[in-house]
Amino acid sequence: MKTLLQSSIPEIKISGTSDAFRGYTEIKTLEDEVFLVTIKLQADKKQLPPVYKISWSEQAADIHALWHPGADRNKTFQADWAEGFQSKNTSLAPVVSLYNMAGRNRLTFAFSDALNNLSIQAGMHEEDSTFLCTITLFEEPMPEIDYYEAKLRIDRRNIAYYEALGGVSRWWETFPGFEPSSVPDIALQPMYSTWYSYHQELTATELEEQSKLAKEIGCESIIVDDGWQTDDNNRGYAYTGDWEVYTGKIPDMRKHVDAVHATGLKYMLWYSVPFIGKKSRIWDRFSGKLLGVIDGLDAGVLDPRYPEVREYLIGIYERAVSEWDIDGLKLDFVDSFKLFPGHDGEAPENRDYNSVPEAVDRLLTDVMLRVRKIKPDILIEFRQTYIGPLMRKYGNMFRANDCPNDSIQNRIRTLDLRLLSGNTAVHSDMIMFNYKEPVESAAMQLVNVIFSVPQISVRLEEIGEPYLEMIRFWLEFCKEHGETLLKGELTPTQPELLFPLVRAKSSGKEIIALYANLVAVIEEAADQLIVVNGTYNEATVVKCNRTLGRYELTVKDCCGRIVESRAMELEEGLHEIAIPKAGAAFFTKLSV
Repeated sequence: MKTLLQSSIPEIKISGTSDAFRGYTEIKTLEDEVFLVTIKLQADKKQLPPVYKISWSEQAADIHALWHPGADRNKTFQADWAEGFQSKNTSLAPVVSLYNMAGRNRLTFAFSDALNNLSIQAGMHEEDSTFLCTITLFEEPMPEIDYYEAKLRIDRRNIAYYEALGGVSRWWETFPGFEPSSVPDIALQPMYSTWYSYHQELTATELEEQSKLAKEIGCESIIVDDGWQTDDNNRGYAYTGDWEVYTGKIPDMRKHVDAVHATGLKYMLWYSVPFIGKKSRIWDRFSGKLLGVIDGLDAGVLDPRYPEVREYLIGIYERAVSEWDIDGLKLDFVDSFKLFPGHDGEAPENRDYNSVPEAVDRLLTDVMLRVRKIKPDILIEFRQTYIGPLMRKYGNMFRANDCPNDSIQNRIRTLDLRLLSGNTAVHSDMIMFNYKEPVESAAMQLVNVIFSVPQISVRLEEIGEPYLEMIRFWLEFCKEHGETLLKGELTPTQPELLFPLVRAKSSGKEIIALYANLVAVIEEAADQLIVVNGTYNEATVVKCNRTLGRYELTVKDCCGRIVESRAMELEEGLHEIAIPKAGAAFFTKLSV
């Protein structure tokens, strides 16, 4: 193997389980401490590639935490003998960031092959206190090849970790076939989801009434989840695949969608893309075109390498958009497209792809292209963990993975998504809460996700006026300040401590959210400063690094009721402001 070593970066090694391919590296310096390593593997003839590993070491100096898109609450180090994480087009993304307690980047590396299955690791080598960084290729079977090329981006700049990750996101966007889908404005507005509030037990009449209430509290779309297509309410998938409306719940789908549109809401519909149930009418038609069968779900996983399978699925979505006039698709479980050991389907000669990831890429790319021809501002949502750079091409909404009633987890997952998602709309997991808990506690569900698009999933006619008042206030807050919250300069501090302080800035406005008993530091004047109290400590401390001038202070509780209003000088130093639990303080600059 040929290896090019430069003194300013570690030595990049390529090792394989056989010598069938010759490996090369070429290193280019993009700017100080940013390097692009081109990885090339070449063979004399097409063949199944053996497992290859790209590896290098990095000194564990001034590094205290590790971030990757599947780390969730655990930003701790792993040993080099432990498992890393796997990435492919429909699962996570090939990127790791090592940073210190000040949030400064020490090593962020990313790989250009976001399509195929990879294993990625940055593990502590205890013998010499170094990180052993590895990217492992071809562990999952793939078609015969005679050439492979990919690029490894290494960023060791002393910048904020989130700036390094933003650079990775923009880098991926430059590759052909990675161009993100456009994001309609409606994707950035609060939505109502039926999953936690109804699960599968829903009817057209209930949804139409709920839509009226959802519009009144500030939602702009409804996402109708599982249950519309079946009378089986057991959460299984035995009946999936036909995707015909169960008329016992929704007698006339177009009439129902029209009724929801009349309330002012857009309409999205859920589909479990790969599953075909054993009790569906089309089981016999496609039972020989499966990647495998999941007995526990009473369903098979369709094989997208068959053009007939792809055309069937795309046709379902096209008809739903054109015939029912729906505005979006919630496409679920796309990470289940994978080879099952010992199961290769029937008539492989009828497949037009050998690679499952390539076939999935073709399927999801064509879904977006074809439904967009019917409705240019179509909404397509994917759920974490299918959130990588290619997923941004297939859809325009990423939703945090399920964390019912867990406000802290929702905060972590939405902020993790924001770090890599560019302009793709990031949505919270559906907001639910216990209808008997204190309204301040319920409000924490919303306060923790203000840097994403909230989805609401409670029965609005049942929760009572205090909770409705609280939801109205916070949804209006998210809409009024959306330009700053969703498009402004985002600073999510200390992921290893679960993002205890987050700020967003835009022209003339700064919003700081406190999720721990910390001091909100304000460094420069703005037309409006907002401090959100995501804690149960009402004695909030604001520190001004210099005198900012005279402001009108308005403090509101979690329901938007004003509890204090006065003019004050924001002088250099500390200021204690009593902000109620899940409330906010609004500082508006007064003219001289």
